[in-house]
Amino acid sequence: MAMASNILKGVRSELALLRRHPSERLFGVQVCGGHPDLMARCGEFLDNEVDCDFVDVNMGCPIDGVCAKGAGSTLLRDEVGLARMKKLVQAMSGSMQRTPLTIKVRMGYDDDPSKYVAHDVLKDARAWGAAAATLHGRTRAQRYSRLADWRYIRRCAAVASPSGLPLVGNGDVFSFKDYERHMRDGTLATCMIGRGALIKPWVLTEIKERRVWDISASERLAIFGDFARHGLEHWGSDERGVETTRRFMMEWMSYTHRYVPVGLLESGVAQKMHLRPAPYAGRNELETLLASDAVEDWSRVAEMFLGKPAPGFSFVPKHKSNSYSAESAVALASAQAASYDDDVEENG
Repeated sequence: MAMASNILKGVRSELALLRRHPSERLFGVQVCGGHPDLMARCGEFLDNEVDCDFVDVNMGCPIDGVCAKGAGSTLLRDEVGLARMKKLVQAMSGSMQRTPLTIKVRMGYDDDPSKYVAHDVLKDARAWGAAAATLHGRTRAQRYSRLADWRYIRRCAAVASPSGLPLVGNGDVFSFKDYERHMRDGTLATCMIGRGALIKPWVLTEIKERRVWDISASERLAIFGDFARHGLEHWGSDERGVETTRRFMMEWMSYTHRYVPVGLLESGVAQKMHLRPAPYAGRNELETLLASDAVEDWSRVAEMFLGKPAPGFSFVPKHKSNSYSAESAVALASAQAASYDDDVEENG
């Protein structure tokens, strides 16, 4: 996600987010901002100067710094915000002649179900100029602390359908069974996958091939090797490029270490993204290493591809393991005492 104000200021790090890799057959740009005039100018720039297939406005981002600027999920907070959202989408879509505009929202700002507003937004978004929408089944207040509410997502799909607005559901998709369950009634265009793809990138292969993949530790390690190679191609192989690649790889490991290999789970039990797994020993030393939540072990993995870091190197992940629900303190084995039943209607 790029900040629209920084794009218009020409901030290099923000403009770098707009570059399309030759391998990307479908490429979208997600931007964030809270003021209609600024977003209209940003939309015009993206439409004329950036090679992308769609532009998405993130109006569900819960980050404090984004909300403080009147952007993100602040637009869902009250009538003033909703009125500004309408003007923003109208202004931005009106400034873009070539590229479709899509929007992403959460259910609402507050935790109170009576204050959910996404159904009202999605009823009218097509008329405002949105070509499609994504709904994250949580509120701003919930962040990632609860299961996504797929019942509400389906309610919104029914509301959006008469206008012809395609709706994408988002929240807790972690397996092909999750995906197929949410797509079963045919009301959604598709599902968006965020953290699930960061924790286990092969979830997309599982969905495509409709199978559970008990990926080996060596196959997982090879994915980091690919990341290192692409990182050095992008940031350069000098000292600065190597260390930038190292930091991004270790940020990613703050997610990937949460994966529990399928072969270690009881038959019929599936890992749940919102439950913090108990420490475990893998089937070999490498699998145990990849499961470690210690920064020192992440650094060991990075060293396999990038060499030792410079003296005095330190690392603190931006995304700490704070996206588990309250019950995550319970060990995975005890929390999943019952077998996973993909035919049972779930709330997230």
